[in-house]
Amino acid sequence: MPNWVLRRDAITPNMTIETNFLNYAAEKLTQLSGRVETCLGKLTADQIWMRCAENQNAAGNLVLHLSGNVRQWILGGVGGAPNTRVRDQEFSARGGMEAEALGRLLRETVEGAVTILRSLPPARLGERTTIQGHDVTVLEAIFHVVEHFSGHTAQIIFITKMVTGEDLGFYSYLSKPPSQKESHAGKTA
Repeated sequence: MPNWVLRRDAITPNMTIETNFLNYAAEKLTQLSGRVETCLGKLTADQIWMRCAENQNAAGNLVLHLSGNVRQWILGGVGGAPNTRVRDQEFSARGGMEAEALGRLLRETVEGAVTILRSLPPARLGERTTIQGHDVTVLEAIFHVVEHFSGHTAQIIFITKMVTGEDLGFYSYLSKPPSQKESHAGKTA
């Protein structure tokens, strides 16, 4: 199964809503991270760091930013790791990392977050924590990270489609005639 496909078998009706939330968040981050890696694999080093204007972010900056955000909010804010993030450096970078290194950084960061989410006792979801100056519950922190990751993943997908002219195939199963469609419960948007 490609790493950009959401594994719905990880979520079952016998789970509590809290456990479903944690598993879905873990699966969604894994799916989105896989989609970013697919995009990085289609871009040249110049395309990864290309920006049309100084106020825009290159795909490379967005990957650094996603990694920093997940580390700060999940690994640190939820998991207790020290916060070593320097957010401004995520946006000031103008190169220096190739697609493989960026993909590995993102994958390893998301894998760390997934480990925390899969082992998090559901009772912790209501705990309060302060991250980046925001007083939030653990549930709110996780929700923030998933929606934030989704938004920037969409930007990276747009950049990739714009630069390569390719259909990335993430939703190709929706275009099949009904007689040829398989069960794609795991490929939610």
